[in-house]
Amino acid sequence: MQNELSPDFTVVVSSPSPGDTWCYSPGICRCPDGALIATMDFGGPGVIRLDGPKSARGDDKVGNQGRIYRSENGGRTWHLQTLFPFYHARPFYAGKTLYVLGHSFDLMIIRSDDDGKTWSAPATLTHDEVWSQAPCNVHYANGCVYLVMEKQLLFDAGSWRSNGFGSVLMRGRTDADLTRPEAWRYAQSFSLRDICPEQRIPFLGAPFFPVKDGPEGALAPGRRPWPLGWLESNVVQITDPDHYWFDPAGRTFHLLARATTNTTNLAALLKVVEHADGSMTTHLQETPCGEKMLYLPLPGGQMKFHILHDDVTRLYWLLGTQATDSMTRADRLPSDRFNAPNDERQRLQLHYSRNCVDWCFAGIVATGATQKQARHYASMAIDGDDLLVLSRSGDERAASAHNGNLITFHRVRNFRSLA
Repeated sequence: MQNELSPDFTVVVSSPSPGDTWCYSPGICRCPDGALIATMDFGGPGVIRLDGPKSARGDDKVGNQGRIYRSENGGRTWHLQTLFPFYHARPFYAGKTLYVLGHSFDLMIIRSDDDGKTWSAPATLTHDEVWSQAPCNVHYANGCVYLVMEKQLLFDAGSWRSNGFGSVLMRGRTDADLTRPEAWRYAQSFSLRDICPEQRIPFLGAPFFPVKDGPEGALAPGRRPWPLGWLESNVVQITDPDHYWFDPAGRTFHLLARATTNTTNLAALLKVVEHADGSMTTHLQETPCGEKMLYLPLPGGQMKFHILHDDVTRLYWLLGTQATDSMTRADRLPSDRFNAPNDERQRLQLHYSRNCVDWCFAGIVATGATQKQARHYASMAIDGDDLLVLSRSGDERAASAHNGNLITFHRVRNFRSLA
């Protein structure tokens, strides 16, 4: 067994009812004054019993409830600051203002001008649209903040979240009021079904399992594969002039997304180009020989991951979920294992890379004691020499690996020494 980088943790949030009220969507950032902000939401049918606002759309028909916590002692203790009526939210700074952005059908956002102590009323950024995406990273360049959300583009009966949504790069100036709809620009995008209507990738073996509706689509009781698609995108820029994908104008961005292929360790890859008129268009990346690339090897790419660029080391750091036995037949998986063979959620791993293609293993951040005691869907932030990790987690009371009952805070000390 490998030693964990952060075996000790602090429980930020514990479900009041683990059987039907689940902890989702951890997001974290550091304030300029050193305080820490954690965001999450409660989902599941038990949310109906919670006082306070709830989203119009959620993981259950009763909606989700978003929450913001603040720590002034490095994450040892946390205090609830406010509730909000949307979910899948992420905290980030633009200038001196702290924002939390998520969705409830439409995109929604709140702001704080005192480092998270008090918050504005929610503002809606879009109108009569359907958005999604669990919290991933944010990127700063050209006086702007960039992030990705998923917009539903296809609405037919065969449209799943992973194949009917487009990954949309959003841009807002850091000196603007980002609660105003006109402060944001959105990239043109497309869904996977738009470019791959047959839902098969030749010679890649994707999808690995046949995807069918109804009982015949189950791999085993309670275990069903997803169709091909992408979701939960991170945005990066290549800054190395020697890299094949380097853009000297600084107007090219790459999106790395969780790839639903029913295999492991692949990420979907998209390229976004920013034009002189401010518009942005999304493309597939081409190789030097002109072939289009849809996938890129990436450890843990089968599950939501988080990429963070460290200006000190000039390395990209990758926090994701380690797969250990995705080739075990579905009907022979442990009873407490969630869903399909590639859906393992127990081990949170850390990698680093100079180029976003070749990833070096840094260590296991945290591991759950059993299959359903998950450590997954995590977000991270840098605090001096340390890496802060906020994980969607569970203990022995968890309903399942997917529906956990904890949000846990982990600190990886002197993380740069791992490279």
